[in-house]
This record gives sequence, C-alpha cells and structure tokens, in this order.
Amino acid sequence: MQGHRPTILQIIPRLDTGGAELATIEITDAVVRAGGRMLVVTEGGRMAERVTAAGGELIAFDAGTKNPLAMWRNAAEIAEIVAREQVDLIHARSRAPAWSALAAARRTGKPFVTTYHGAYAEKDPFKRAYNSVMARGDVVIANSQYTADLIRARYSTPLERIAVIPRGVDLDTFDAPRIEPARMSALRAKWGVASGARIILHAARLTGWKGQTIVIDALAQLAARGLGQDAVVVLAGDAQGRDGYVDELRAQASRAGLADRVHLAGHVEDIAAAYATAYVTVVASIEPEAFGRAAAEALAVGCPVITTNLGAPPEIVLAEPAVASERITGWVVPPNADGLARGLEFALALSPADRAGMGQRAIADIRARFTLDAMKQQTLQVYDRLLGTRLVGALV
Repeated sequence: MQGHRPTILQIIPRLDTGGAELATIEITDAVVRAGGRMLVVTEGGRMAERVTAAGGELIAFDAGTKNPLAMWRNAAEIAEIVAREQVDLIHARSRAPAWSALAAARRTGKPFVTTYHGAYAEKDPFKRAYNSVMARGDVVIANSQYTADLIRARYSTPLERIAVIPRGVDLDTFDAPRIEPARMSALRAKWGVASGARIILHAARLTGWKGQTIVIDALAQLAARGLGQDAVVVLAGDAQGRDGYVDELRAQASRAGLADRVHLAGHVEDIAAAYATAYVTVVASIEPEAFGRAAAEALAVGCPVITTNLGAPPEIVLAEPAVASERITGWVVPPNADGLARGLEFALALSPADRAGMGQRAIADIRARFTLDAMKQQTLQVYDRLLGTRLVGALV
C-alpha cells in the first residue's frame, strides 16, 4: 500500500525493569527514527511511557498470561491486531507471549523474530519444550556469544538463523563526564553512605541466583581479616515482592556484624550515577547470565567490575589470563564467597593511578564493542533482511 510504513510489533509481558524491557524501548526508538512504525503489546509498567516518548504505540494486552487457553485466545487477538494495523513483522521478547505471537505469525504469514534474553533453566522435558519457542524465530537474536552457543547446543538451531547482537550501552547516559558530582552525592546521602567510604555496588533485582548472599559473605571474610574497613556494600535492586528474601539479607548482614555496612537501596533510578559513585561493581550471579548489562554499564563509566565466571559477563570484562595484566578492566572469579573475596581484595588494593588506568581502558573497550548504536543498527538489519526494507540506511 502506498505510504505504508514498515510496521513492527514487539510483545513483552511488562515494562517495569530489565534488559529485555529496555531493549524494547531502544528498538522502538530506532524503528521510529528510521521512518518505521512500532507497536508494543504489553500489560504496561513503570517504563511504558518511555515507549510513547520514543514514538511507539502501546497496545494494552494480557501479554504475560501462562494459561494455555488464554494464550490461545491471545494468538487470535494478535492476529487481529496484525491485520488491523498492517503489521509486517512480529518480534517476541518473552516465552509465554512468544507462543501466542508464533501462532499469530503462522496464521498471518508474517516473519517472526525472537530475542533470547535469558539462560532459561531446563529442569525437565516440559520446561525444555516451553523454552523452545525462543529458538523458533525466523531469526533468533542472541544477546551474547554464550547465548548463541546455548541455543545451538539445546535446539540445534542452524547458524544462519542466529544473529548475535550484544546488548548496547547508551553512551550518552553512561558517560562519566556528564554525571555531575551532585548526583553522586545525592545517592550517598540517600543510601546513608559516608563521603569517604568505598562502595562495592551490586546492581540486580533481589533474588537468590543474583548472589547477594555471597556478596555479604565476601565482605564478612574481608572484615574478619581486617581488610577493606572503609568499604560498604550497596545492594541496588527491586525486591519485586520478595520481602522474605530482603529480611534474610538484613539478618545475614546483622549476624556478620555488618548491619551498618550493607545497604539495601531498592530500585535505583539514576543507575549511571550509582556506577560512577561505586569504587567497584560486582556481578555475583550463581547461575549463568545471558548477557550482563550491569557489567557493561559499569565499565562504560570507568568503574572496574568483578564478575563470576558463569555465562556471558566474562565476554564483557577483560581479565587475566584471557588478556595481559596491562589490559584488564576487572576480574573473573568463581561463583562463591571465597572467589569474590579474592577479587575484592585485588580491587581494594589498587593504587588510585592503577584504578584510574583500568577505568580508562574499560571506557575505551565498551565504546569499541558494546554501543547502543551498534545494537540498533544490527537489529534493523535483521528486520531489513526479512522484509526487504532499508530501515538501517534511514536510521538517523
């Protein structure tokens, strides 16, 4: 139809927080700036208004349901949206809505793209079958090489159907010179952290597999040895209703004599300032991360990172022995308190000059390998390949 703009439909359960949610907004911005149209089918959430601010159109929808009958009805409703709105391509970012979106794509004959955002657990054949929808796209976007290898190992997905597109860092937001000291001071005041204390930042939602307990244990090990007495831990993340886990963390810190050195900050809106305020950021996950956004964003503002050796974060953090000591941007350690304590000991022993040099290397490396512009362009190239459009050439 004359005057028809390439129209993409993204579907995601909610837009509250997380890498998949942020990518939904970022790709909305890219498509709209390239002259296309973006529909986002979602239940809503605190980030929803950012979709409309980017020029996208929100469609309220029970996208997160896992009820099989409701998912089947959703497929019919999505097919109706596709016909009514002249949608050209469907892009699913979560498993439950992906099943409905896949059925709608097959009914309407539209290309279907998935982004494999997580290293989904597969404890039984049912779970494996449920997860498999994320590998059924005409193109499957993997957010790291680790994720791509996982998809291949689990589902034997052909290489030509997998596009490795790492998460991108917004270099305007995560740019140290733009982060005013007042923003950092405001965070310290809000957290109750003295100006001279060195902050060990853990930025992740409060759930067991993210490793908050081993961060507290690692600090306790250092304290027992008289190390890092000026260091405090800030656990920055939303509990998402896990009040019992919050109580457990507070009790653990109290038992270790660290109640005044472990701060549960909740959701932090100004996360760029949080990384800039931190002395070191830790990614302490005890299960594999499919990407590791916290690592990339912290490094982008020059904050060294300690990560556990699971999943994709070791692709982001340059560490020995993978690189020479003069190239490192952080440390990769085993996923336990002993390993993290060793990493913290190295980090806290850095001279100011060595830490500054590490920070500059980190900034340069992220700007070379993990930019938001690259992620947007590569995603639009996937759309162009399936639609025969030239969105990427029109991106401004």
